[in-house]
Amino acid sequence: MRVFTVSGQQVKDALSLPRTLPENGFVWIACSRTFFEIEQTQVQLTLQALTGHSLLDLHVSDLLNSQLPSRFDLTSYYDVLVFRRLASASPEAVTTEAPGLRKLKVKVKLSGPPALRRVDTSPIGFAIFDRVLLTVHPEDCAIREAYGTRLMSAHSSSPLGKESADDRSAGARGIPVSPADMMLRMVSQVVDVYLELRRDLTRQLDHWQAELINPDTRFNNWSALLEARLSLHHLDEICEDQRSAMQNWTESLNAWAPPSVIHLMKEHEILKVRSRDVLEHIDRVVHHVRRLEQSIETAVQIHFNAQSNRTNETMRTLTSVTAIFLPLNLIAAIFGMNFEVIPLLHDTAGFWWAIGSMSLIAFTLAWIFWRKRYWARSGK
Repeated sequence: MRVFTVSGQQVKDALSLPRTLPENGFVWIACSRTFFEIEQTQVQLTLQALTGHSLLDLHVSDLLNSQLPSRFDLTSYYDVLVFRRLASASPEAVTTEAPGLRKLKVKVKLSGPPALRRVDTSPIGFAIFDRVLLTVHPEDCAIREAYGTRLMSAHSSSPLGKESADDRSAGARGIPVSPADMMLRMVSQVVDVYLELRRDLTRQLDHWQAELINPDTRFNNWSALLEARLSLHHLDEICEDQRSAMQNWTESLNAWAPPSVIHLMKEHEILKVRSRDVLEHIDRVVHHVRRLEQSIETAVQIHFNAQSNRTNETMRTLTSVTAIFLPLNLIAAIFGMNFEVIPLLHDTAGFWWAIGSMSLIAFTLAWIFWRKRYWARSGK
């Protein structure tokens, strides 16, 4: 667990639950799912002391559920957003540790191509109060550590004790101005992590497409291709849930009462802009996943069409050869009949007349088939 106290341009990092709120700022409580399950009572008491309200039992179950799809819910005092992350993960064993428990090793089994095999879809839970943000992450969540590092680095690079003249530009580039702003930044980072995998995904699937279309290559990786299709379809469903959750959040944000103070109005507008930006990024993810699915389907269709075309070319060649030898077999069968009198049978030049006529017929048929392009092969 890590606790960040944000007050203006000041950020403090702690490892214990806070007791009070800063005068001008908010608190971010970032904990793992295991810690939240064990210290649930203490966390609830802290939220009650800081905000005057605690989480409902239903929302606690949502935050602890590691299989819950992306969803959004709200109350009169806080909002809850569950957002499934698309982050790089190693398929090796992961060691987890929680207070009061022994170390656990979890073996993550992932399938599909190497790029898709690195995709993890564990949910991150957000409880957004007016001045408190509670996040529940998977064990050893890279998103939490990365954003915590970014937050501390933004604090170290900002002038101490000085406020920026432009609150919007300061909030856009530096330290978040509210729990909702921080939540949107983290959600945007979650979506951007998948966008970074697009190059690897495209390279892997383009390699398969080249193998499927290449006539000199026998493609045998059908099981991996099927797993890739299933993984992409699963990602599509995840992204749809993410978009639905963010759309519900945006509708809730638009329903907020318009603030009367100027700087609060700017913060509200920044939240709207960030929400639309996250939705646009999710739409890009959905578009990319569906384009990859369509590319796989097209490559498979082209593969089978090419196989059918090559089969037709082979059968056309064999048919042409058979058509050439059919009259030759007819001549040979006629001269092989057991009759006493057959023209040219007892002639000394009869053999050469038969060979010559058979060669002429074969040459003529071959020339006709060549003129009709029966022998031509389609370009690779």
